[in-house]
Amino acid sequence: MNFNRILIPVACVALAVGAWRAYQWPGVALVATGLVMWMLLHFTRILTVLKRATDRPVGSVASAVMLNAKLRKGVNLMHVIAMTRSLGQLQSAKDAQPEVFRWSDAGQSHVTCTFVAGKLSEWVLERPASDDGASE
Repeated sequence: MNFNRILIPVACVALAVGAWRAYQWPGVALVATGLVMWMLLHFTRILTVLKRATDRPVGSVASAVMLNAKLRKGVNLMHVIAMTRSLGQLQSAKDAQPEVFRWSDAGQSHVTCTFVAGKLSEWVLERPASDDGASE
């Protein structure tokens, strides 16, 4: 269960009630101003990440190996988009759970990430087979 969907609204209401009891309307106005500022900061971060992602082709990354090393279980999709500076290439059906995205580099290596409810649950690095031994 995602407790953020419950805890954040409850914390906001608790702050507003506490502000009302301490300072009445000026306190509520201060809490409301702080909450709006918090939402604007998150909105600005999302827009910045998406603006950077528009400069790259969908599903491209500088190095799939480095992306594989930086990934951690539980990070959200927006964090991965910020790391890659590219939207992932959707591999699963649209709006289906789990969501599967792929990022590839110029060497044909790619990382396939699986997101469950927006959180990274697993990822796989696939590298092309090297033909070093076959050419001798």
